[in-house]
Amino acid sequence: MSQNNALLLDGVIRRFEQAGRQLEVLSGVSLAVRPGEMVALVGPSGAGKSTLLQIAGLLERPTEGEVYVGGQACGTMDDAARTEVRRHRIGFVYQFHHLLPEFSAIENVILPQLIAGLSRREAEDRARELLSMVGLGAREDHRPARLSGGEQQRVAIVRAMANVPNVLLADEPTGNLDPHTAEDVFGYLRRICHAASLGALIATHNLDLAARMDRILEMRDGIVVER
Repeated sequence: MSQNNALLLDGVIRRFEQAGRQLEVLSGVSLAVRPGEMVALVGPSGAGKSTLLQIAGLLERPTEGEVYVGGQACGTMDDAARTEVRRHRIGFVYQFHHLLPEFSAIENVILPQLIAGLSRREAEDRARELLSMVGLGAREDHRPARLSGGEQQRVAIVRAMANVPNVLLADEPTGNLDPHTAEDVFGYLRRICHAASLGALIATHNLDLAARMDRILEMRDGIVVER
């Protein structure tokens, strides 16, 4: 049932027009991510993982099929309603942290909360709590240039968590880090997802990290299969 899942994709098809032909990247993808569950999404480059995440995150519309976020069907929503769902119910983490360089770590975490309508005091308190959870309480006033790569990615993770989403979508979140730092960042990511009962769908080429998640899904020939 859609309402029992943080994220549900039902029969998602995505076609693109290319040189006058229809290119089908996703061929009826169905998958579910439960609250508190970390699901790895693996597959070769070009298999459609990023397209799937874009559709799951309501950044693209499927050609056919439905996307449910926190039990809510999003297919017929207009752009304004989809933006509201993204802002409040979906968190994104990418391979590159995309922090705002002119703001400190805590300001980067405060900003999305202010956009969502929280007061400055509420946003600051939550940002400070989240940064402490990932070991950055003493670094909250540092701008990104003064943080290591792993620290920057930890800020990006808690920024994605700031508005208490139903689901976290991550595209190679440790792909730009050395193995030791990747392990460190993954540990924080797993801890915070489980603590918040957050459903997470994480695309990765790192099969060692994938094996430590709750389930592994593989993109193959435009569909998703359980490994």
